Amino acid sequence: MKKTIFRFLIFILLLIFGFITYLSTIGIKTKAFNDQIIKEVKKINNQLELDLDKISIILDPFKLKLVLKTIGANLKNKNKLIKLESVKSNIDIKTFINKKFSLSELDINTRTIEIKNLISFVRSIEDNPQIFILEKLVKKGYLIADINLKFDQRGNIKDDFIIKGFVKDGEVKPFKKIDLSKINFIFTIRNNEFEFKDINLSHDNYDLTFPELNIKKQKNKFLVSGKNNSKNLVLDNKKINKLLNIDFSNLKIKSAEFDLSNTFSFKIDNKYKIDDFKINSLLNLKNSKVVSSKNLKQFFPELNEIIELSDHQIQIEYKKDLLSIIGNGNALIQKENDNIKYNFFKSKKNLKFDTSLEIKKNPFHLNFLNYKKDQDDKLKIIILGVKNLLSNEINFKNISVKEKNNKFKIQNLSLSKKYKIKSFSGVDLSYFDNDLLKNDLSIKKKDNNYLLESKSFNATKIINDLLKTDKGSESKKIFSNDFKLDIKIKEAFLDKYHQIKNLDGYLTYKNSEVIDANLEGDFSNNQRINFTIRSTSNEKITTLYSDIAKPFVNRYKFIKGFEEGNLDFHSIKQNNISNSKLIIDNFKVQEVPALAKLLTLASLQGIADLLTGEGIRFTDFEMKFSNKNDLMRIEELYAIGPAISLLMEGYIEDDDLISLRGTMVPATTINRTISSIPLIGDILVGKKVGEGVFGVSFKIKGPPNELKTTVNPVKTLTPRFITRTLEKIKKN
Repeated sequence: MKKTIFRFLIFILLLIFGFITYLSTIGIKTKAFNDQIIKEVKKINNQLELDLDKISIILDPFKLKLVLKTIGANLKNKNKLIKLESVKSNIDIKTFINKKFSLSELDINTRTIEIKNLISFVRSIEDNPQIFILEKLVKKGYLIADINLKFDQRGNIKDDFIIKGFVKDGEVKPFKKIDLSKINFIFTIRNNEFEFKDINLSHDNYDLTFPELNIKKQKNKFLVSGKNNSKNLVLDNKKINKLLNIDFSNLKIKSAEFDLSNTFSFKIDNKYKIDDFKINSLLNLKNSKVVSSKNLKQFFPELNEIIELSDHQIQIEYKKDLLSIIGNGNALIQKENDNIKYNFFKSKKNLKFDTSLEIKKNPFHLNFLNYKKDQDDKLKIIILGVKNLLSNEINFKNISVKEKNNKFKIQNLSLSKKYKIKSFSGVDLSYFDNDLLKNDLSIKKKDNNYLLESKSFNATKIINDLLKTDKGSESKKIFSNDFKLDIKIKEAFLDKYHQIKNLDGYLTYKNSEVIDANLEGDFSNNQRINFTIRSTSNEKITTLYSDIAKPFVNRYKFIKGFEEGNLDFHSIKQNNISNSKLIIDNFKVQEVPALAKLLTLASLQGIADLLTGEGIRFTDFEMKFSNKNDLMRIEELYAIGPAISLLMEGYIEDDDLISLRGTMVPATTINRTISSIPLIGDILVGKKVGEGVFGVSFKIKGPPNELKTTVNPVKTLTPRFITRTLEKIKKN
């Protein structure tokens, strides 16, 4: 009896174990729970309808739950349909036994769903502006999702739901000019949190990668953060303008090839307003081509039309109207690569900049200071300053150029919004110039004026600029304020061989023009030099007197071997027209190519040989001329000497055209002609009467490098020539 009972119990246990095993592994299929599950789904949204086939019931003996699962379900709303791969749920056995059926958890696995159909399905349930906009932005794509929902005892969805899945071949067009395609990513959605990983997309034929992107709801806003990696991006000026909608009119970019890595975050509200945007970027600029500015040619004589930037490592940080850019790399400005470093910091009010350029084997010129860098030496340029973005004024706190023992430094240089000089606190120069002369100079600000002091300075360039015709162009008006410059130079060089001791005086500037000046100095042997400018409301008078004319005449390269003589220059400027008179007395000249050609064509070979030999002496030289813009009109140029005399007129149009004509007469002919004049000839020359009159007229015309010269003999000298000769003879 006991054995029978024991066997029965064993059989029952085995039967129960087998039943539990069968339910735990194979389960049973039934439609008994369909209505209950459909009712529970309707609790999520009353418009939803779930089309179920038979449900498989599998026992979970360890958790004391029944697992309900169906394959191939459909979720419907009106005429919209979403096909599901499977629906799975758990039911607590206690609630099942007590006939209190409720879902504790629901897992939904979708089939491949077209995203536009999914958005349309959601709109059929709950239509709002956000979903409408999303439907317009999304063009195509497919989605597969696994949805896990948990319910409380009342059947409400808990906040710990999880939706996982991936999107494939998506296409979005958020803006007219931006089309994002080939979008693929994995996503996880929790309550108020969205995680996206391994995002890959294509824009304008470029592949972009976002390793991660997170969205988290904070009150009425969403915090978006993520990372982005992009390789081998190539952009040109048009693509940059298209992407950023910015016109880089002052910076013409031909192309840019780079890798970009970003870490970013921002907040966005339900009206799509972005706030608190932050980004940290590392940009590896492999190569970029930029059209160079012609203004750089004066500093970089071998300037390329296209500047190439290569191997630049650039760090970019932006947050709340603050932008920081730090970078360095190669710059092919001329023939060899140079190294450039830069640091920009931009706020709402200011743009701070700190840049340096190291020039190695390339040339660098400061023509206004008569300086050229030694080709084999390194030179470093540092520019530090700040730009006021409200007024567009710039303050260069420090500009320095250094090459071995050559140093140039400007401090606190302030420029107006039109890039005119407002002021500076100091200038320090210490360098050897192109003439191998030492320059040691400083300019210090004193109140609203300045003091220039120098032990040694080559003033050739300054003298040339002061004597040049002022064409009144805006480009030469470099000062925005008026000021006075006091000058004290112990030794000033006019050229390599002529120096002035104790050059003192002042220059007064108004509207970037010297309106008042007085400079005085001493040559050796008690010889003086004086330069003055005086201005009234109607005219400007410029004078220059020098006991030594050579350093000024030598400025004209077509005259060589000029010796002796003093110079007296006087000019009056009215209504932008300068009328000037230049007098040089008692000098000789050894080589003037144009004059030598004239003498040869006139068959005056003896005088021509003299010109290229010991030189021709002139006792008097006087030129009256006027300047207006690019035109120099010579009213009269008269020179007289023991061997030859000249009378000439014409015009010179900048560097384009020269047109001159005149009369050239040997000195013997002049003497004979004057002696033939009754009474006057007897008094001035004596009774030596010549047998006939001889002279030549000439014309010189053409571009400076292609001048054509013609000569014709004349038998009679013009009254004007004779009159001018008599005036000179009387004066002497």
